[in-house]
Amino acid sequence: MTKGIKDLQPARLEQALAARGLTKGQLASLVGVAAPTVTKWCKGDQAPEADTFERLASVLNVQPEWLTRAMLRPVSKPLYRSNASALKAARAKLEARTEWTQEIAVLLGDYVDYPKVNLPVRTFQDPEQISDADIEAAAEECRALWQLGRGPVQNLALAAESAGVLVIREETEISAIEGLSSWSELLGRPIVFLSADKANAFRSRFDLAHEIGHLILHKHIPRAEERDRYNQMEKQAHRFAGALLLPAETFASEVRVPTNLDNLLILKQRWGASVAAMMMRLHALGLLSDDDKLTLFKRRSARWGSKAEPGDEKWEPEEPRLLRRTVELLVNEGILPVESIARHLGYSPRDVEKLCGLRVNYFTAPAQVVELATLRSARSSDPAERRASASVADVVSFQKFKK
Repeated sequence: MTKGIKDLQPARLEQALAARGLTKGQLASLVGVAAPTVTKWCKGDQAPEADTFERLASVLNVQPEWLTRAMLRPVSKPLYRSNASALKAARAKLEARTEWTQEIAVLLGDYVDYPKVNLPVRTFQDPEQISDADIEAAAEECRALWQLGRGPVQNLALAAESAGVLVIREETEISAIEGLSSWSELLGRPIVFLSADKANAFRSRFDLAHEIGHLILHKHIPRAEERDRYNQMEKQAHRFAGALLLPAETFASEVRVPTNLDNLLILKQRWGASVAAMMMRLHALGLLSDDDKLTLFKRRSARWGSKAEPGDEKWEPEEPRLLRRTVELLVNEGILPVESIARHLGYSPRDVEKLCGLRVNYFTAPAQVVELATLRSARSSDPAERRASASVADVVSFQKFKK
């Protein structure tokens, strides 16, 4: 290896390339080096000189020190809510940003206790083992564990985060992928990444319910590469989403039979589910025949098109708040100074804002905190001891992440 910044971690560089959607050739052009040089960096065969290393970090918009940390253990292979046109590079980008979220959560977790994971446990090893009855039972158990009752779910994102699911909602510019879910062994909890590009609250709720279905039903099933197996798992997650948002007995009792689009539009605002999702649910429950479902979908397409529906604008998309409130808590309690958070995490302020759900320019004007996570120091029963502990809190060194 040639002389240079020998602490550069090739895996970090590869991850940053994926997260930024850059090729090695594009990075070489931006940094001002030959394309083969970047390839050598990624292989660990060569190290950049100090000034080149600074340019590299600047182009990738990360802290130079971040590029020298040892990689954390990756999350499980994500399950995607996507169509067949999703490119490998697009998947790699979202996987990398999920890894970034895991690292942020791990580092912030040195100061707080996140909600305990509270999900139904299933041990299916193959999608062929999962019946429709299994899916309905899992959705019912999930509602019971989360104390959602039998009516509409008021805020699914809040319910999921309260059950220990880490949710990210970010504009990705990747229309082919609506979401993904994976498990973090380091955090001991699942991560759901939702695309915010369509800004449709009803579709976003369904996407989240769909990913929760994957987390419960398919936790022990490897990511499917064969199309038939993938489609089978997608259908199972779809059915779970419908069962979670529209419980059989309660929802069915409110549907006028035979139903029509206008009746379903009224129920849409009450249940927080699209007309299309309700039609699929009625079909799954045997309340719509194949022919009736096809007829209704044709009418829906003729009246409104295939994407948007009337009333879509009446609901605001549910925003994740666990990481946002964690950052706000640490800032407001004086545990971490706002101006140092992004630097210590290793990412740009904008990346931290997006992945943590903070508002734009948060780090120049932090918001008021509403507590969700619990400070570790709050475990003490003595208020004076808690205050003293908070006042002398130190920033955790990142040396442990280096080789």
